[in-house]
Amino acid sequence: MHPVEALLVPVGRLLRNRRPDEAASIANAPELATGNRITLTSPAFRDGDVVPAKHCGQFIGDDVSPALAWSALPAGTKGLVFVLEDLDNPGAVPGIHTVAVFAPSGGGLPEGALTPDDPRFRFLPNHRRQAKYVGPRPLPGHGTHRYRFHLYALDTDVDFTEVADMQAVPSTLAGHVLAAGTLTGTRTT
Repeated sequence: MHPVEALLVPVGRLLRNRRPDEAASIANAPELATGNRITLTSPAFRDGDVVPAKHCGQFIGDDVSPALAWSALPAGTKGLVFVLEDLDNPGAVPGIHTVAVFAPSGGGLPEGALTPDDPRFRFLPNHRRQAKYVGPRPLPGHGTHRYRFHLYALDTDVDFTEVADMQAVPSTLAGHVLAAGTLTGTRTT
């Protein structure tokens, strides 16, 4: 454990029982509701399994995005939105680590693809103003966190330049979601 993480363990233990209501997950936003499902998978971990360290954030891994694969997208898909959400952070709502918009191509992304250096991806800055893939990194001592990887197929190419913050993502996507899929991984420090 990194020395900085060791300093945070007492805080994590103190907040161990503080977790947001899962109903506040972006997956439950009415603006994103759709009956059409995308099967989202990764060769790095199965649904419900531990996210490998290399795909995790600071002090655990290298923030390398995992390879992702998805089932056939609906006809008319013009854009994809990837969201990585921490369902168990000690805040009032689940924490959004990453939001990336990109054009559909193929049935997945290779490991490490989600980088700001790749012009295919446009990132919305998270609450720490990081506009990149930010991997799982639970508060040390807080217990197991669930990380939900989301993929939304849209009937338009979304422009996030006018989006003020992460909370505006559902309203920005309202009326444009053709299908959605999730993959959940866990991590404990």
